[in-house]
Amino acid sequence: MPSTDLWRLSASELSTLLERREVKAAEVAESVIARIEQAEPELNAFISRTGDAAVRHGSRVDDDRANGAHLSPLAGIPIGIKDIICTKGIRTTAGSKILESYKPPYDATVWSDLRDERTLLVGKTNLDEFAMGSSCENSGYGPTRNPWDTSRVPGGSSGGSAAAVAAGMVPISIGTDTGGSIRQPASLCGVVGLKPTYGLVSRYGLVAFASSLDQAGPMTRSVRDAALVLKTISRYDPRDSTSIPGDRPDYLSGLGRPITGMRFGVIKELSGEGMQPGVVERFQQTLTTINRLGGSVEEVSVPSVTYGIDAYYVITPAEASSNLARYDGTRYGLRVEAPDVLATNRATREAGFGAEVKRRILLGTYVLSSGYYEAWYGTALKLRTQIVRDFEAAFGKVDLLVTPTTPTTAFAIGEKTADPLQMYLNDICTIPANLAGSCGVSIPCGLAAEDGLPVGFQIMGPALAEATMLRAAFALEAEIGFDGSKAMS
Repeated sequence: MPSTDLWRLSASELSTLLERREVKAAEVAESVIARIEQAEPELNAFISRTGDAAVRHGSRVDDDRANGAHLSPLAGIPIGIKDIICTKGIRTTAGSKILESYKPPYDATVWSDLRDERTLLVGKTNLDEFAMGSSCENSGYGPTRNPWDTSRVPGGSSGGSAAAVAAGMVPISIGTDTGGSIRQPASLCGVVGLKPTYGLVSRYGLVAFASSLDQAGPMTRSVRDAALVLKTISRYDPRDSTSIPGDRPDYLSGLGRPITGMRFGVIKELSGEGMQPGVVERFQQTLTTINRLGGSVEEVSVPSVTYGIDAYYVITPAEASSNLARYDGTRYGLRVEAPDVLATNRATREAGFGAEVKRRILLGTYVLSSGYYEAWYGTALKLRTQIVRDFEAAFGKVDLLVTPTTPTTAFAIGEKTADPLQMYLNDICTIPANLAGSCGVSIPCGLAAEDGLPVGFQIMGPALAEATMLRAAFALEAEIGFDGSKAMS
C-alpha cells in the first residue's frame, strides 16, 4: 500500500506495520494529516489541529524503535481527542465560545495515559457544546457533517470524533458518553463506540457536564482497536473519587473465542415501536446471526427503561446547572466587561453559552429550586435506582442485553433543531446504560434499506463485563463484515 493511503488502515493494522518497521510513524502521521486536509473543509470534525507536533513526535517514535526500544502497540498511532478532554497547553473549548481561548494547565488522565503510550495527537474533535446534544449541531464552532452523507448529522455529542474515524481522518478517537454520546454517533457514522462501566476510566480532566454519568471511551473502526485502547485507558486513578480500584483484565485475550451458549436478552421495551423499519430489519438480522453463532436470544422486560429519558433530562440539567456555575467571567474563559460583577456574570454567560446550554441550565436550576427539588430531582433519582434494579434483574437471566443503538439512521441537518423533544428521543436506547452505570458498545450491523445509511447494534453488559461484551461484539463484527469504505471515499 502506498504510504499516502496509510490513513485507510485500522490502528491494529498500522501497529503491525510499525512494529515490523515496514512503515514509519512519521509517514503514518503525514498520511492522516493529508486526509484531514482533504476531508476537513466539508466535515468540520476538528476544532483544533496539532498535525505538526504529531509528525515531530512520530519521528521520535521512529528513532526509538530503530534503536531497539520496546514500544507499546499504540506507539505511533494517530488519534483525535474530543475537545472536552483537557490537554495541557492545547486549547480545550468544550465546543463553547465561553472557553474559546482556554488552555488547560494539566492533562486529563485519559489523554496522559495515551500520550505515555506514544500515540500521536493530531487534533481536538468537534462536539455539541459541553456535550449537550445528539447531533453535533450545537457546537460553537459550527456543525460537523456525516461522511456518509454530508447533508446529515453525525450524531452527538461526540460527532466530531465519530466522523473523523469514519472518514479515515484518524483510526482512533476518544469521546465521552453521558447519555449515549459515544454510542449514538458511532451508530450514525458506522463505527465502533464503547462506553465503559462508570468509574472504569478516569474522569479526571474531563470538562464536567453531568458528573455522575460522564464517561470517556474509544471510538474506532474495529472492536479489536476498541479493546486495545480500553486496555490502556482503564485503570484506577486516585485523582478521580469515582474511579474503581483493582486490576483490569486483558480485554484483547477473549477476542476470537466462540459465543456458543452466551445468552442475549432483547429489551422488549426498546426493540420495535417507533423504530425506523430499516433499523428493525438490520437488528433482527443480527439476532439471527447470534443464533447462527451458537448464542441464544430471548426477550426480557426492563420496565423502567421507558422512563429513562424522563429521569435523564432531570438529572443531567440539574448537574449541569451546578457544574456550569463556574463560568462566571472571573476565573478563566471568556470575560465580557460590565459595570459590576453581577452584570459581568450575565453578559459573559449571555455571550458565551449557546441556546441548548442555556435551556438545560434553566431546566436544571428549576428542578433544584425550593419547592420543586423533591418532586422533580428526587423522583428522578428514584427512577434511576429502579433502572439499576431492573438491569440487575435482567442480568440475572441473561449475559448481555441488546437493542438497536438508535431508533433511526442519521437525520438531516436542521431537521430536529426546532423540536428538542424529538432530538432527545434519539438517545432513548442508550441512556439506560448510563443511568445504570453499566457498559455498552455499538457496532455497525449493516445499512438501512431505505436510505443506505449505517445502523448500529448495541450490546450492554453488567458493570465491569467489558471483556464478555467485547468478545460478543468481536464475533458479530466478524460475521457481519460491515464495509465502511464509502465514508472514506
